[in-house]
Amino acid sequence: MNNQKTTLNHNLHRNISKLIKDAESILIISHIRPDGDAIGSLLGLGLSLQKVGKSTQMILVDGVPDLFLHLPGNEKVVKDSITKYDLSIVVDCSDLDRTGYEFYNKKPDINIDHHVTNTNFAQYNIVESDSVATAAVLANYLPHWDLPIDKDVSECLITGIITDTIGFRTSNMNAFAFRTVADLLENGANLSDLYFKAIINRSFEAAKFWGVGLSKMSKENELIWSVITNKERQLSTYNQRDDAELSNFLSTIDDSSISILFMEQQNGSVKVSWRAKPGYDVAKIASGFGGGGHQAAAGADINDTLEEVVEKVLAETKEVLANH
Repeated sequence: MNNQKTTLNHNLHRNISKLIKDAESILIISHIRPDGDAIGSLLGLGLSLQKVGKSTQMILVDGVPDLFLHLPGNEKVVKDSITKYDLSIVVDCSDLDRTGYEFYNKKPDINIDHHVTNTNFAQYNIVESDSVATAAVLANYLPHWDLPIDKDVSECLITGIITDTIGFRTSNMNAFAFRTVADLLENGANLSDLYFKAIINRSFEAAKFWGVGLSKMSKENELIWSVITNKERQLSTYNQRDDAELSNFLSTIDDSSISILFMEQQNGSVKVSWRAKPGYDVAKIASGFGGGGHQAAAGADINDTLEEVVEKVLAETKEVLANH
């Protein structure tokens, strides 16, 4: 892989390499409602560890969404720890609560992420906010930890990069990131197939869910938003907990700077997803509601009524737009 543009912290990577080498059983976990980067990073790291003989538990408390069931190793993902482990790794997660998993007041051993809002919650933290995806961080560092990257690992990591850059079109996509993808492709991954399945392909149920969201769009100046109730979600028959990439589609609409998708959850909370054009920082808005993310894409789970959440979030976002 290409050398990182930043100076490699040799002591940090030496320690991580030793932890991995000495561990027999390794737990890997990512965030609730996992996206492509969470899944790709989890599977890519997990499969690489298995190839050197490590016993791994790959955990997603919400499981793998249907959109990513084509990825190698997806059948190995479980929703809870079933055996003891002696090393824990959290990937693509800005804070520990987002895992939905109980660590019983014990710090995870390793935290690998690229969210600028990451709280550095582990014993060892690799957080590179200038990286396009956590999968890209792993692609560049797995060799430093003596972990292999073959075709299966490459497919998972490429998917993480494709999805977090929304098909290579986010403003942070750069030559270094493209070289990382090119190196992964050298291992035999099929880019066109992975791209189609991650970005273009949608199930019939997901299309119906999009129909609900698109029919309820509102626009005020540079702000676009849509609100989907839990009942409407159920009627669409889309039974996944993610948003079927609808929030990313809203960001493509012309004549808007920020888009927001509000999704009422079964437990009464509201999932809010912001997307922004270059020059705006929605991570700051999300942080004010207990969430986080990136400047161009952020989210928060807010425990309040749908009406209250919509009112408060729109007010804060409109203020950001007005003061820009």
